[in-house]
Amino acid sequence: MRFAFTTEQLELRDAVRDLLRRECAPEAVRAAWTNDTGRAPKAWAALAEMGALAVMAPEATGGFGLTEVDAILIAEAAGYAALPEPIVDTMLIAAPWGLVQHAQSAVVVVPESPCTAWADSADVVLTLAADGVRTVPASDCSLVAHTSVDGARRLFDVSIPAGCEPQRPVADAAVAFRRGVLGTAAQLVGLAERMLTMTVDYAKEREQFGVKIGTFQAVKHHLANARTKLEFARPLVYRAAATMAAGDRSAGLHASMAKAQAGDAARIAARAALQCHGAIGYTTEYDLHLFMKRTWALDASWGDPAWHRRFVGAQIL
Repeated sequence: MRFAFTTEQLELRDAVRDLLRRECAPEAVRAAWTNDTGRAPKAWAALAEMGALAVMAPEATGGFGLTEVDAILIAEAAGYAALPEPIVDTMLIAAPWGLVQHAQSAVVVVPESPCTAWADSADVVLTLAADGVRTVPASDCSLVAHTSVDGARRLFDVSIPAGCEPQRPVADAAVAFRRGVLGTAAQLVGLAERMLTMTVDYAKEREQFGVKIGTFQAVKHHLANARTKLEFARPLVYRAAATMAAGDRSAGLHASMAKAQAGDAARIAARAALQCHGAIGYTTEYDLHLFMKRTWALDASWGDPAWHRRFVGAQIL
């Protein structure tokens, strides 16, 4: 058995990375902090045109009918770019059920997360509850805005119309939750990679006492520790995608393990990046803070590490 991505999967990942490098540079993420939607519409339209949002959509609806293994690399690339769009909710949850078309977007109301991002500009709202999944046009929902640490993630309490019955069963709510956890973990891996790359590049150029700070043992230790955490987290994310695609009954356990470890890796990468950058890392004008704040926001979304560790503990006892 070969545990590796196919050439086609890696080529899709690279194509998405190239697209986001062009359409979702830090300037586009920064613009999402102050525009009308908190999103990057050019990047979203380009992803839809490429077909990246439809990788898991059924072929009957114009999608590719692929699996979480294919989608996970796209989610990781979205994290690397800090894409300010509901790509996990749309690509991994709504699209496989045929609930969105082309460039439409969906958001998911998750019990373990207090607020829902981008609910004011989505087309479809899905709510996960103990009795199943409800699907409601976003225009029918009532919203109460909240402030986010990440200005490109507009947060809302979402209330759906009274009397709305579940359209999908409880089992589908569990599937949706696992997919959301998995996609968010993949984004955290991408964020950790981006912050480490930025910091290594900075350490190669920044000088103190006449030498590059990358030669300092303390800087090397910070970055090595962060890299180690990332390299332990990434395989857990990939394993969760594989077991989910295979319908393995341990998929939920694996998704929680991946989310907890990916959150740890991204937080540690953010801390190392901030410390190695020094004072410039604290300034909002410097791009690093876009990735750090997305890390802090996603670490708390779809269940924080403490929630997932409790879940894992309950499953293995």
